[in-house]
Amino acid sequence: MDKVVATALEAVADVPDGASLAVGGFGLSGVPNVLIQALYERGVGGLSVVSNNCGAMESGLAVLLAAGRIARVTGSYIGANKEFARQYLAGELEVELIPQGTLAERLRAGGAGIPAFYTPAGVGTQVAEGGLPWRYDGQGGVALASPPKEVREFEGTEYVLERGIRTDFALVRAARGDRHGNLVFNKSSRNFNPLAAMAGRVTIAEVEELVEPGEIDPDAVHLPGIFVQRVLALTPEQAADKKIEQRTVRS
Repeated sequence: MDKVVATALEAVADVPDGASLAVGGFGLSGVPNVLIQALYERGVGGLSVVSNNCGAMESGLAVLLAAGRIARVTGSYIGANKEFARQYLAGELEVELIPQGTLAERLRAGGAGIPAFYTPAGVGTQVAEGGLPWRYDGQGGVALASPPKEVREFEGTEYVLERGIRTDFALVRAARGDRHGNLVFNKSSRNFNPLAAMAGRVTIAEVEELVEPGEIDPDAVHLPGIFVQRVLALTPEQAADKKIEQRTVRS
């Protein structure tokens, strides 16, 4: 039951080229930066990433993106990541953009063993009808577009069929975790981390504070250890290394 690994490189040692990854985080909050850096150091490439966004401010997944290690992204937000936009428009990166709530539910459904579900989000748009550019040809044309999805009516309302997401691995970051893999997330880092962890067939969690089994009240557990296969305890320096995307002060 002791799922703790000694180093980040050991934690990601079996992630191969071409693997699919669900990665937690929202903006700069709750991003598994240490595990991502370990993947970078290993030289792993051709990755298919499922994450809300693809890093920012040269941190998180932006490290892998800038190095050309990511082949495909499934997400809901590009934001101010200029390198993401450049690779997408140049045809170097395949991108599936989907509504944020749909992304969250696709991850949760996959982790819960639900192959597909119906949602009203996207009905009447290219999300359902197809034609969203997944890959450009580098000259302004579309090389690959999204296919149409099944639309069905329930009680007078149309819904589009969306498929659950399962990935080879998941990388997440938690505020606390025990040796059994039970995790607690802090505030907004709870948005996508539990869902990404559920979706991974092998889930690796970096934790800011490692505690012994029983120290976390069962009622306080946000994600049970059944979804987690490996736990990496961060050093105090790694745990404290948190960037701020938009720093504001009161006038």
